[in-house]
Amino acid sequence: MLQLDALVREATELGTPAASHNRVIPIQALSAAEAEVDRVLTICNSCRYCEGFCAVFPAMTRRLEFGKADINYLANLCHNCGACLHACQYATPHEFAINVPQAMAKVRLETYVDYAWPSALGALYKRNGLTLALALTAALTLFLALAAARQGSLLQTPAGGNFYSVFPHNLMVSLFAPIFLFALLALGLGLRGFWKDVSPGAASAAAVADAADKALRLKFLDGGHGQGCNESDDAFTLARRRFHHFTFYGFMLCFAATSVATLFHYLLGWEAPYDYASLPKLLGLAGGISLVIGTIGLLRLNLQRHAMHGDAAQQPMDRGFIALLLLAALTGLALLPARGSAALTLTLCLHLGAVMALFATMPYGKFAHGFFRTAALLKWAIEKRQPSNLQLGDD
Repeated sequence: MLQLDALVREATELGTPAASHNRVIPIQALSAAEAEVDRVLTICNSCRYCEGFCAVFPAMTRRLEFGKADINYLANLCHNCGACLHACQYATPHEFAINVPQAMAKVRLETYVDYAWPSALGALYKRNGLTLALALTAALTLFLALAAARQGSLLQTPAGGNFYSVFPHNLMVSLFAPIFLFALLALGLGLRGFWKDVSPGAASAAAVADAADKALRLKFLDGGHGQGCNESDDAFTLARRRFHHFTFYGFMLCFAATSVATLFHYLLGWEAPYDYASLPKLLGLAGGISLVIGTIGLLRLNLQRHAMHGDAAQQPMDRGFIALLLLAALTGLALLPARGSAALTLTLCLHLGAVMALFATMPYGKFAHGFFRTAALLKWAIEKRQPSNLQLGDD
């Protein structure tokens, strides 16, 4: 009886105007793009036709309403394959006008901006386009070319094709290391803020392995049935998944080539240039070719993609990122035939300019999507191993 009286008093106090006035309930207002995702997912949650397509829909069914953090999480879990749009009975011309891929794409850009570090630089996501990428590459290339010209080495053939006779090793490290480290710091801090808002709890080894498997295989670019996504029409194709694989693993092979060369230099005392049959050269050659194939394929798909599949405002950023990767790969491969010629220095300046521009724009461009999507996949891997909080039906 005493407990009942205490509960009644507490309920009465909470209901008084003074108590209501003093209670602060934090509510994060949704942006227009987030409100559209809320509307779309509320309808999708009633239909559930696409539940087997990708992780977005089973994750959606664990919620009855969608707050800001949930919307950001689900938007980054979406791989923008377009399968649900082509299967949707409520898509345009239906009055509901459901378009999950486009709504999610708009929120993803806002996610990158909102979680950018430093926050004042978040607006760069909206300006980081093809023109900026090429202009920055040209400016950095010109800077390096002028530096080489002052040393009298711009039009000369470096002895033995040695890059370090043009730009000393320590100079290149001092140029690239700060940019690369800042990019990692900015991406890491932005990702930490995103994770804190969407984190479902501690990750088990099984969840980490599951998320890594889904990310590395790009599982959710198979359309949910293994036949691939829809691009410019209703036909299924695995082209986007394959070109993503060429691009990602090409980049990782190039990164491995640089890492192995660094170990050779500092641990073993083996300085560049290396033989064509050496591990750094083989890794770099395989990575460069893979990157060229992947980026050309992705650029073609981007140019041909149906307007309803994505956010038109992000196309300059997408194409700028693809162009930088392609330019870095092409100029890197061009260094091989130019190694014994007077064109080596200028080619090296162009390659270093493209790589430096890629690193400089990395925290505020399309590169970020891989980090946020992997974090969303890890959240889903953790969440699906937990009991549903809804406890509806047979849950």
